[in-house]
Formats: sequence, structure tokens, C-alpha cells
Amino acid sequence: MGFLEDAEKIAGAVAAVEGMKKLDPNASMVTEAAAAITGFEGAGAIADHFEKKEDGSEQPS
Repeated sequence: MGFLEDAEKIAGAVAAVEGMKKLDPNASMVTEAAAAITGFEGAGAIADHFEKKEDGSEQPS
């Protein structure tokens, strides 16, 4: 896992937390943590998807 992939995942986590704060300014720390984890994992999944698509290893459905 390279530095750029880590940065993308961290950016996804930050974006998810900021978006969640806009929806619920009084959210608890647990809710913020859940948003951060979701954003981190989601950004990783998106990066993996496009990496496979660029390699041509993903079959179109």
C-alpha cells in the first residue's frame, strides 16, 4: 500500500466526517468515528475498483 493510497483513504475519512457534521452538528463521538471508518473503507474500495479497471482485470457486466 503506497502513500498515495493512504492519503486517498484519509481524505475519504475526513470528507465523510465533515459531511456527517453538516447533517448533524450535535453528533456524538461514536457517530463521527463510524463516519470516519466508513469514509476510509469506502475510499479504499473506490480506489481498488478504478485500479482494477485501469489494469483491465475487471470484466464488464
